[in-house]
Amino acid sequence: MTGTARPALAAETDTQAAADVKAEADVKAEADAKAGRGAKAAAPDSEAAEKRPGRWLALSVLVLAVLLVAVDATVLGLATPYISEDLKPSGTQLLWIGDVYSFVIAGLLVSMGSLGDRVGRKKLLLMGSVAFGLISVLNAYASTPESMIVARALLGVAGATLMPATLALIRNLFHDPRERSLAVGIWGATASAGTAVGPVVGGFLLEHFWWGSVFLINLPVMAVLVLVGVKLLPESRNPEPGPWDLVSVVLSLVGMIGVVYGIKETASHGPTVPAGAAGLLGAAALYAFVHRQLTLPVPLLDMRLFRNRGFSGAVLADLLTILGLSGVVFFLSQYLQLVQGRGPLEAGLAELPAAVGAVAAGLAAGTVARRYSVRAVVAGGLAAIGLALGALTVLSQSTGYPLLGSALLVVGVGAGFSFTVTADVILSSVPKEQAGAASAVSETAYELGAALGIALLGSIVTGVYAGFTAPAGTPQEVADAAHESLGGAVEASSVLPAPQPLLDAARTAFVDGVALAAGLGAAVLLAASVAAWILLRGQKLGTGK
Repeated sequence: MTGTARPALAAETDTQAAADVKAEADVKAEADAKAGRGAKAAAPDSEAAEKRPGRWLALSVLVLAVLLVAVDATVLGLATPYISEDLKPSGTQLLWIGDVYSFVIAGLLVSMGSLGDRVGRKKLLLMGSVAFGLISVLNAYASTPESMIVARALLGVAGATLMPATLALIRNLFHDPRERSLAVGIWGATASAGTAVGPVVGGFLLEHFWWGSVFLINLPVMAVLVLVGVKLLPESRNPEPGPWDLVSVVLSLVGMIGVVYGIKETASHGPTVPAGAAGLLGAAALYAFVHRQLTLPVPLLDMRLFRNRGFSGAVLADLLTILGLSGVVFFLSQYLQLVQGRGPLEAGLAELPAAVGAVAAGLAAGTVARRYSVRAVVAGGLAAIGLALGALTVLSQSTGYPLLGSALLVVGVGAGFSFTVTADVILSSVPKEQAGAASAVSETAYELGAALGIALLGSIVTGVYAGFTAPAGTPQEVADAAHESLGGAVEASSVLPAPQPLLDAARTAFVDGVALAAGLGAAVLLAASVAAWILLRGQKLGTGK
């Protein structure tokens, strides 16, 4: 479990032990058959007994992919003020830069998870990693808001290949339920560690280099992942996958993007014909997607997975959790830098408690869920996040770090417990042949929640901010620039002989928007906690016995 390769003798011992247990399982199967229960009763034990040598070292390669995505997501928040200053995006363009990645990845995750089941998860993971690294260069050297939005969208295409493949490969590497719980905990803890590493490394780079450097850190991670992954990762796929239905792929992509775009535009500008048309088109495409999956002999996504109450409950919990969190988290780095005046490195360090809490809780989540219950751990974790977000409703320009740091720590612990256990539930609920599709559903809930959270709660922050009144005597062009974004206000105020009144008004409005979004996020998280308590009743993790 240290992430290093086992010696050959230990590997042989594992193999012999597995053979002995399998022999015992075969004897049990024969006894079951005589008793009329059939040999199938022994199948879970046989699967649990199979332990692949080198699986922990292979896991270390998979978590590099998770690290790649997590670091990219967090450094964007730190770089946002610098991107605003350099590229001068409008408020709407800034939101698109923040959430177009999630839009695209949410639309493609199911398709890519199913593609991995068909062509091979290792192959898709390595190809996606190379693409992710190369497209990061496009992000680093984007010169206009439009080119930045396109680069982020392309990065979403590449990112859609990574997360489902990593979870699916974990499902196929670790058949013992207890080992799989620990592996999923390490997987989740690495994602949380990435959220810590990203701001710290990103903050250092932003203080010494230009903002594009935060995207170039993906390149060395991608290189190590590909070079080591070629050697260590086993290939796995569905032995009877059926054709990859391109019509379903298009319907899934159009449906997700249409619905999320419609919600985002309505939240930003109120009901409009284009937003309504996009939302209706997306809803119709998703309806057609579901109907098509129910009629295809081998669907892109087996809708019968949702008949499992544990699977559905875990997916819903993930979606609501990220929806409630992302709208606040997206603006947190701007609050620390543009409101409280921290440097990017200091802002990155200030966000560490959330990652520390998530890592610790993620590693312990499987054990705690077995000792108590799945629904207690998930519902309790979500309630803790909700209460922490509720504490942020008192946020002001002068809020001290003890309150902020404590709230972030509680958010991290709650997220570490809930996300790790729901991922384990989702993987345990399906046959390993469908691990890619199930993982994709899990990640789709995550990314869709992020997109909706930034669209809805982020638009609320933007709307509250845009409504502030500029001080009397402020030139109209300066006031217009200040109303676009807080970064725009900081830059525009620099030309004024007395910039402080405009900055105070802008910062107060921004903080009011973040506090309102935190309150709404708290309500969503508490509702998610109640839903998890109901839907995950009786759900258990495997014991591996």
